[in-house]
Amino acid sequence: MITPMPTFTATDGTRLSYHLRGAGEPLVVLPGGPMRASAYLGDLGGLTAHRRLALLDLRGTGDSAAPADPATYRCDRMVEDVEAWRADLGLERMDLLAHSAGAALAMLYAARHPHRVGRLLLITPNPSALGLRTTPEDRLAVAGLRAAEPWFAQAFPAFRAWLAGEADFDDVFLPFFYGRWDDAARAHADAEPEQTNDDACERYSGDGAFTPDVTRAALAHLTAPVLVLAGELDGGPRPDLARRAAGAFPKAEFSVQPGAGHYPWLDDPEWFTGRLLAFLDGSGGSALPSAE
Repeated sequence: MITPMPTFTATDGTRLSYHLRGAGEPLVVLPGGPMRASAYLGDLGGLTAHRRLALLDLRGTGDSAAPADPATYRCDRMVEDVEAWRADLGLERMDLLAHSAGAALAMLYAARHPHRVGRLLLITPNPSALGLRTTPEDRLAVAGLRAAEPWFAQAFPAFRAWLAGEADFDDVFLPFFYGRWDDAARAHADAEPEQTNDDACERYSGDGAFTPDVTRAALAHLTAPVLVLAGELDGGPRPDLARRAAGAFPKAEFSVQPGAGHYPWLDDPEWFTGRLLAFLDGSGGSALPSAE
């Protein structure tokens, strides 16, 4: 028997789909990219053995329909998609995990609907919603840590040229986004073009998407516990920038996964799931002070 894919209707009539995997207490998941179908998240390193994941395909990605108005791809315009999804799931409060650019959407959601968030997990988060930006210097500094890798000599000059705006994106430097450049990482990277809505990606962080002062003021009163997890080898955000993002929350924990890149569940699934489960079970690390 084939179980129909669950769907719900956004406030503008767009039909959105999500995927349910695993068993246990629900964990609601927002993908990054930006605007990459949730398939790239897989089972989040085996987290499905402990929690039931609900993974949203944002509008215009994966199995979700494209909206009539492309302007609704902007991050802040999708906050109410998340709220409509919560209602469809029947959750009064939800544990919410967001990866990369999806963390910007999660922050805006938590700012607008703080009483709906139980625990918030931000994995290698894009901190644009807080007015924090990854710089080329950040990326190059972390990339330099990979000098002993066999692919580095070819990849680094191309990476530097791309960051300087002197060259187009080149697959040769994809290894910088992964802690381990192995077959699993290659397959993961190869799937990205078909999983990403490029037009929506361009609109996601468009003018007006973020009002950092307003968001920071709202999040300063968030009572939900927050975990910010950075990868030791991730340049966007590098760990010190992710730690600054954690400082925006009153009840934040901050961790750096050793040897991990932008997709830490691929680099060390056991470490990744262990840290997340400790946080979800309330036995995580020390809280950060709220000040940066």
